[in-house]
Amino acid sequence: MALLQITEPGQAVDPHDKKRAAGIDLGTTNSLIATYRGGELLTLSDIDGEHLLPSVVRYLADGGEEVGKLALANARKDSVNTVSSAKRLMGRGVEDVRRLGEQLPNTFITDEDGGMPLIEVVGGRRVSPVEVSASILKNLARRAEQSLAGSLDGVVITVPAYFDDAQRQATKDAARLANLTVLRLLNEPTAAAVAYGLDSGAEGVVAIFDLGGGTFDISLLRLNQGVFEVLATGGDSALGGDDFDQAIAEWIIAEAGYTDKISVQQFRGLMTEARSIKEQLSTLESVDVDIHEEGLSFKGSLSRADFNTLVEPMLTRAIKACRRAVRDAEVELDEIFSVVLVGGSTRVPSVVSAVAKFFECEPLNTIDPDRVVALGAAIQANVLVGNKSDDEMLLLDVLPLSLGLETIGGLAEKVIHRNTAIPVSKAQEFTTYKDGQTAMLVHVVQGERELVSDCRSLARFELRGIPPMVAGAAKIGVLFQVDADGLLSVSATELSTGVQAQIEVKPSYGLSEIEITTMLKASFEHAAEDIETRSITEARVDAVRVRDAVKNALIVDGERLLTIEEKAVIESRIASLNAVLESKKSRVIVEQMEALAKATDQFASRRMDDSVRSALSGRSLDEMES
Repeated sequence: MALLQITEPGQAVDPHDKKRAAGIDLGTTNSLIATYRGGELLTLSDIDGEHLLPSVVRYLADGGEEVGKLALANARKDSVNTVSSAKRLMGRGVEDVRRLGEQLPNTFITDEDGGMPLIEVVGGRRVSPVEVSASILKNLARRAEQSLAGSLDGVVITVPAYFDDAQRQATKDAARLANLTVLRLLNEPTAAAVAYGLDSGAEGVVAIFDLGGGTFDISLLRLNQGVFEVLATGGDSALGGDDFDQAIAEWIIAEAGYTDKISVQQFRGLMTEARSIKEQLSTLESVDVDIHEEGLSFKGSLSRADFNTLVEPMLTRAIKACRRAVRDAEVELDEIFSVVLVGGSTRVPSVVSAVAKFFECEPLNTIDPDRVVALGAAIQANVLVGNKSDDEMLLLDVLPLSLGLETIGGLAEKVIHRNTAIPVSKAQEFTTYKDGQTAMLVHVVQGERELVSDCRSLARFELRGIPPMVAGAAKIGVLFQVDADGLLSVSATELSTGVQAQIEVKPSYGLSEIEITTMLKASFEHAAEDIETRSITEARVDAVRVRDAVKNALIVDGERLLTIEEKAVIESRIASLNAVLESKKSRVIVEQMEALAKATDQFASRRMDDSVRSALSGRSLDEMES
C-alpha cells in the first residue's frame, strides 16, 4: 500500500525542507530583523557587525538611496533629502503631517487623491512614508537573504499595540512594495511575550512594560496552554527616554543659571550630552558634567539619586498607566506572575525599581530590550511559515478602540468593544427608520464616545434594494470582521432578500498614538456627560418616532375612529411632546412620550379591531381553517 504524504496547509512537502522566515521590528528610530539560522534564534547584523539599522533614508541626486547608518551620518548636512521617523507618518493625513512639518526639515505635499502625504526630495522626486518604510524593509530583507542564502518565504512585522486600521494597512503596503510576504502583523508587546513566555513555559498573566525613546506602552497578556491572549493595552504616547534626557538638560540650564532663550542648536547639544549622562548613570553612581554650548557653561556632577528625583514624575505617570491597564484587564496584581521589560529606556535602574515595586515581582530583562521584539516576531514567523516547531502557539491580540456604526440621532452604536481579542467576527441587526425606506447609509466609526461627532469616521457605504416596508419591519444584518492583523471589513445584508453591500475599511489616513490616547482619556473624562447625552438623544429619537406614527394614524383613521374630544386630547399630547423635544433632561421627554402613548391606547385598540374585522369580512370559518 502506498503511503500518502500529508502536510498542513502552507507547510513544506518535505519535512526536512525548512522555509526561510524572519521577524522584523520596524521601529521609529531603529529597526531590526531576526531569524532562525542553524537552529539558533538571533538578530542579523550588517557587514560592519551592527544589528540596529537606523530608520533613516537619504535620497540622492542620481536617483539612488542611502539607508541606515550612512544616511544618518549625512542627515545634518542634507536634512532636506533625508527622511527619519517615517513610522510617525504612516497612515496619517496630510493635514496632520503639515502640523508636524513645522518641526521637520522636509517639505510635504498632498498626493493626487488628497490623502497620503508626500515628501519632496532632490530632483523633484516625491516619496511617501510607505515608500520610505519599504526602503528600510528592503535593506533588512537583504541582510536575511544574504545570511540564509535565499529569498524569504514570509515575514512577521511588529507594530505598536495602538496602531489603528490605517496605520496597519500602511505597514502592509510598505511590505508589499518591498516584495515581502507578510504572514502577520504582530503587536510589539505580544512579540516580547513570545520571546520570553515560550522559554519559561509558564502560564498565567504577564505584563509587558515597553518604554522606548518617545512612547510608553503597557500590555497585559494571559498565557494558557500555548494561547497568548492580550487582555488590555494602555500607556502614554508622550512619555519616553527623551523626557528623561530633557529633564537632565533642564537641570543643567538651571544649575548654570542661564536665563537667555535656548537656541535649537544649544538644546540639541544639551540633549545629546544628557543622553550620554543618562546612559552612564545606569552603571555609575555619579557622572561629571562639563558643558559648553554657545555661551552656556556648566561644570559639576549629577548623582544617580538626583537623577532619580528628576525622573520621578515620569515614572509616576508610567505607573498610573499600569494601574489603569490592570483595571481594564480585570485582574488582580497577585495574578501577574511576571513583567517583561522592552525598550532601551528600561535600562535605567530607577525604572526597573519602580516596575518591581508596583508589580511586586522582579522584571525579566535577560534578553536585550532592543532586540526582544524582533526575536519574538521571528519565533512567530517560523511557525506561520510552516516550519515544524515545539513552540507553536496561538496569539490573540486586541482592538485598541471600539468599532461601531452611526444610528439615528448621531449616536455611535458599538458593535465590537475595545480590548476585544482578534481575529473576531460580530453581527448585529438594525432596521429602517422611515416607512418605505429602500436604502441605508452605513457609517462605520471608531472610538469610545457616545456621539459620532466625538468619534473617528472610518468609512461609509450604501445598502440599496431594501424592500419598501413600514418603519422597523426590515431586518438589516451588519457584520464586522477584524482579521489577525487588525484590519476591518464590514458588510450589510437585508435578510429577507439577501441584498448585500460591503467594504474593506482602508481610510487614507489614520490616528496617531497621541490621538488614540486622547480619545481613550476623553471617554473616561466625559463618561457621565456622554451617558446623559446618549440618554437624551435616544429619548428624542423614540419620541419623534412615536409622534410621527400617531400623526400618520390620525390622518388615516382619526376622523373615523375618534370623537372630536378624543382627537383633541391626542393632539394636545402631541403638542406637549413637541414642546419638550429640546429639553436637556431625558426624563422629561420620556414622561411626555408615555403620556402620549397612554392617550392613544384606545385609539390603537380600535385600529387593531378594525384591521381584524376587515381581514375577516366575507370569509367563512372553513376558509379560515384551510
